Amino acid sequence: MSEQHQPTDVTSEQAEEAVRTLLRWAGEDPRREGLLDTPRRVVKAYRDWFSGYQIDPGEYLRRTFEEVAGYDEMVVLRDIEFESHCEHHMAPIIGRAHVGYLPTSRVVGISKLARVVDAYARRFQVQEKMTAEIARCIQENLHPAGVAVVVDASHECMTTRGVHKRGVSMITSQMLGAFRDDARTRAEFLDFIGIHGGRR
Repeated sequence: MSEQHQPTDVTSEQAEEAVRTLLRWAGEDPRREGLLDTPRRVVKAYRDWFSGYQIDPGEYLRRTFEEVAGYDEMVVLRDIEFESHCEHHMAPIIGRAHVGYLPTSRVVGISKLARVVDAYARRFQVQEKMTAEIARCIQENLHPAGVAVVVDASHECMTTRGVHKRGVSMITSQMLGAFRDDARTRAEFLDFIGIHGGRR
């Protein structure tokens, strides 16, 4: 299933002017020497941070390998570092994702699992939604016997504003197929990623 995103009709010049407006609103002078190139730099950074809107994550999973000698045990990629931004405050979300699946007849290159995580992370996100999107993408494209995704992240909208609570991370999980139905399979995955029975 491919994802379609509407092309933006906002130009780079308009985006840069929006940054100048925010600088003025904050009490700064965009004409100050140190800020002259800031709008251009911010727009360039946004292109990188939100490049996920230009990507169909499922495309990464469409090239698979069938010569696996009958391997049907768990495949787990853990500690996939990512940076995202929360859609409520546009503040950074920094964390790690752990992804596992039970192949039926096909496997995918492990780097592709990391690319799927990045594609969803490089959008405005809610962690719960991102966790479910990653799991659903793997399920719909690989058709495995089960998918497990755990995301552990720190939200700067909570650590740098509001309640100002540092050292707090949020953990979300999405279990599909065998990982949802079989407690032993789920426990094995959690042991593999090192969070079963407590934090590492």
